Amino acid sequence: MKTTVGLLLLLLTVYHCAAILQVLTSPGECCLNVFTGRIPALKIISVTKTHRSCLEKAFVIRTAAGRRVCVSQSVTWAQKAFKQQQISDDLQSSSSTTIKLCYVNLG
Repeated sequence: MKTTVGLLLLLLTVYHCAAILQVLTSPGECCLNVFTGRIPALKIISVTKTHRSCLEKAFVIRTAAGRRVCVSQSVTWAQKAFKQQQISDDLQSSSSTTIKLCYVNLG
């Protein structure tokens, strides 16, 4: 029994230290816990993916209230929010591009 408890404590300590190390060494944000509920689309300000070196593959969602919420990348509504943001970002960057037109006077 003492061996089992000792082994369990050792495993928990290693897991905890690995999680802290990940937060300290990963570029960008990593999530240790994920939110399992749903955030209304109108309250979502931005959606970013966690860095590829993070243990938990998640989206970091910034809300209108200023909160940062982690949601698993396997959640359908979060995937849609991320894709929608990418489309919006693409439209904004293409609309800000200056297009020069050349007019020819034919008369």
